[in-house]
Amino acid sequence: MPTSDTSSATPALYLLGIDGGGTACRARLTDAVGRVLGEGSAGPANLTLGLDAALPAIMAAARSAFSAASLGYGAMAATHACLGIAGAIVMKHRQGLMHAGLPFRSVTVRSDAEIARLGAHGDRDGAILILGTGSQGLMATGDRICTIGGWGFDSSDSGSGALLGRAAVRRSLLAHEGMAAPSSFTAAVMERFHRDPANILEWATNALPRDWASLAPEVFEHAGRGDAVALELVRAGVDDVVRVLERLIEMGAAKISIMGGLALPYRPYLPERILSILTEPRGDALEGALLLARRAAGVAPIAAQPQS
Repeated sequence: MPTSDTSSATPALYLLGIDGGGTACRARLTDAVGRVLGEGSAGPANLTLGLDAALPAIMAAARSAFSAASLGYGAMAATHACLGIAGAIVMKHRQGLMHAGLPFRSVTVRSDAEIARLGAHGDRDGAILILGTGSQGLMATGDRICTIGGWGFDSSDSGSGALLGRAAVRRSLLAHEGMAAPSSFTAAVMERFHRDPANILEWATNALPRDWASLAPEVFEHAGRGDAVALELVRAGVDDVVRVLERLIEMGAAKISIMGGLALPYRPYLPERILSILTEPRGDALEGALLLARRAAGVAPIAAQPQS
């Protein structure tokens, strides 16, 4: 473990942004003027799975960023951190993380969707739809914030990787049992489980959202090859995504950015009427987290770059 920094050249404070989702947790460390000092990553950090499950990943990503910056962990005491974590939409989860005794000078906790929206639009009005292991739409207009989804794939998270993966397994099992048309895709999914439904049962009993979502890239890969079943699943996901985007528009969103690991795979399948209202995010979720860390530190904002 690195030792604490004692050099007089050490900056007075550091800013740490963390983006924790259902598949991975990322961290970015900067100095007071916004220079990136180090980045790190770790496994999933989803508060809905419990603080004991999320906290080790959060701290592992943070330590990785400090190590990448050649800073000792003692520098955490001079760090203002903003943690944007999946599941922090639930206030008791947010408060639990706030009071977890983290070693930072200050701790701000938000949901991963909140920091993603800030990264995409800054202080301007706008909306985002995160499409990853889970999914959530979030719109900010003035002081009004509205959310759609984000309540977990068992009851929410339309178009998410976890739901797409679960649909893939169910559809492949139906094909295996002669209840639906098979395809090269359904055969590939069954091969994962050695063509034995009993293996699916055992796996699914303990599968986490990220495990279900691990099948999503295979769905898009086979859809790109024209597989009828994979295309059917993708189009069902697109219908769900479009419904969320249309609801955001109904609520007043004029600018919407789609973000997350499935944003690009979904894009070619979205209808033109939806593509026409999408806007590229100005920055990523970690930039949104760092913006909030900067505010907590009382550091002047970085001057905005002119738009091209």
